Amino acid sequence: MKREIKEACGVFGIYDLDGNSVSNTIYYALLSLQHRGQESCGIAVSNTNLDEKNIKCYKDMGLVSQVFNKEILKKLEGNLGIGHVRYSTTGESIKENAQPLALNYIKGTLAVAHNGNLINTKILKENLQKNGAIFHTTIDSEVIAYYIAKERVRSDSIEAAISKTMKIIKGAYSLIISSPQKLIGVRDPHGFKPLCLGKKDNSYILSSETCTLDTIGATFIRNVEPGEIITISKDGIESNKENVISESRRGRCIFEYIYFAREDSYIDNISVYKARFKAGEFLAEDSYVDADLVVGVPNSGNIGAKGYAKRSNIPFTEAFVKNSYIGRTFIKPEQSERTIAVKIKLNVLKEVVKDKRIILIDDSIVRGTTIKEIINLLKEAGAKEIHIRISSPPFICPCYFGIDVPKKDELITFNHDKEAIRKIIGSDSLEYLKVERLPQIVDGLKICNGCFTGKYPIRIK
Repeated sequence: MKREIKEACGVFGIYDLDGNSVSNTIYYALLSLQHRGQESCGIAVSNTNLDEKNIKCYKDMGLVSQVFNKEILKKLEGNLGIGHVRYSTTGESIKENAQPLALNYIKGTLAVAHNGNLINTKILKENLQKNGAIFHTTIDSEVIAYYIAKERVRSDSIEAAISKTMKIIKGAYSLIISSPQKLIGVRDPHGFKPLCLGKKDNSYILSSETCTLDTIGATFIRNVEPGEIITISKDGIESNKENVISESRRGRCIFEYIYFAREDSYIDNISVYKARFKAGEFLAEDSYVDADLVVGVPNSGNIGAKGYAKRSNIPFTEAFVKNSYIGRTFIKPEQSERTIAVKIKLNVLKEVVKDKRIILIDDSIVRGTTIKEIINLLKEAGAKEIHIRISSPPFICPCYFGIDVPKKDELITFNHDKEAIRKIIGSDSLEYLKVERLPQIVDGLKICNGCFTGKYPIRIK
């Protein structure tokens, strides 16, 4: 059973100032970011004590535990490195598009890991090709890498080259870049994608999520500010805020809090767990229905279900057994096998739901096919009523910034109102989280909710 909304990528970087090898640490960090991308992964390392053009990179299709082993990690010797887990939002799902991207150019080496999506890739790529650039991938991350390399040739520093590139590229990007002697973190001015700074012993760390810092025993220092370039070198940490814009123009992706990020992470100092719990509470306040039990679709709906249960005083219980040994990438079923595919991933505890009125919480409805099958499973198990509560508003528009939301005409909301959707999925009632509640679940943080409103922080055309 494949998710209807696909995850963002995850990026990680570490610089050990004592000169110790970092590949094992990157491996464990990528395991903790696996939820952000399961198609491919990679690690690139270099040794700051050797000549400038040394870089070792290994990447392949598959999960982190499938791609790397002790022998491979041992060959990746270096005290400065970056890692990446990928789900494709631009470019095909092939090995050539796996990251990090490693370049050798006139100024030395450059490795780039990118989370996000540019909206002006086509014109930028055409400009580079007209000047003789040859592309080896179909991803926008290569365009970013080429522009940084191009600007570096005529800039005094890598930071200056990155700053110039930020004025050219448009869209969502959290970047971790390794140059021969520096580890650099970059966040787009609107702050679509998360990036944080941490420290362990004499190593500095950049990561998409704070949960990674917990995994490797590091301490959180602070978030990388939207528009900031942060440089880690043997001389310490430097910050460039030339591209920082006002808070009012920022737009963090709200889906980080609704679904993408791991629940034990903090994104821009907001607890992901609390945001999801609040969404459930607001659903109970705004769309209460009398029932016997509140249950969540594992795992993304469970926290919202607990919030709904607390506010409504209706008991929360787990009604599904989830097969933890089935990855998100097993063979896509034929349409005729969809029910079997759902049952491979989830099975209902009949004793829990039989003859009960159920409130079922999930994070989103996209095409409606998955939630329809889950409702069928509950009905087959004897549930008397099934009331669907969604902890996000209805999707009405695509995302241009790194979420793989289908085209508008593929969304169930296209040409279907709420009552029509309720009938299609077969529930007794259906309600969504109100759009005005979105800022409230993140304590008023400036967010991007364009997929729910059609209003984006950046002009699309």
